[in-house]
Amino acid sequence: MSISEDEQLEQLKDWWQRSGKPLLAGCLLALIGVLVWQYWQHRTLVQTQNASILYQQLMNATLGAETPDKAEVARLGNLLKNDYANSQYAQYARLFLAKVAVDAKRLDEAATELRVLVETAKDTTVKEIARERLARIWIAQNEPQRALDMLSGTTDPVFAATREELRGDILVQLGRVEEAKQAYLKAQAALPAEVSPVLLQMKLNDLAKPEDTPSNA
Repeated sequence: MSISEDEQLEQLKDWWQRSGKPLLAGCLLALIGVLVWQYWQHRTLVQTQNASILYQQLMNATLGAETPDKAEVARLGNLLKNDYANSQYAQYARLFLAKVAVDAKRLDEAATELRVLVETAKDTTVKEIARERLARIWIAQNEPQRALDMLSGTTDPVFAATREELRGDILVQLGRVEEAKQAYLKAQAALPAEVSPVLLQMKLNDLAKPEDTPSNA
């Protein structure tokens, strides 16, 4: 049986109602998704580039002169922290801000920056650097036990030597000589082959008991 033009038109309308509109809507949604993704990618790229430029300026203000431009370091560091908080550059900025604060003997201010990194940094290298620097600040503030607690737990083998040496220094300050020796020995064992153990050996020698020191016959 042949189908009239009117019937074909009705079938087309029916198909359009059942399939055509949802199909078109799906295509539009897919197109919107692609456009949003492209916009987001472009925006992320622009933000990364802007953050990189600010970070380079921060490095120049901090390291490019004999005396850091403290006001400029603060301005650039705060820009990175506030406007690019989710970027890696914001974490690096906190390290620079902490360094400048320590140089200016504003230890509480430096500790605040470092504590944020210890608690929130996703980069394990940044987190460990911040942890060890924060411990050193607490040592300087005569809070050795607090510093020692900061260095509890495990760390990446790359940082094992520096962490154990720092633990040894703190334990010496606390008068826990035997534990300090063990920490220094662990630090020695963790040193890369190309790094001299002379400084650690000197610290161990300083802790040697009189009876442990060879006598001059």
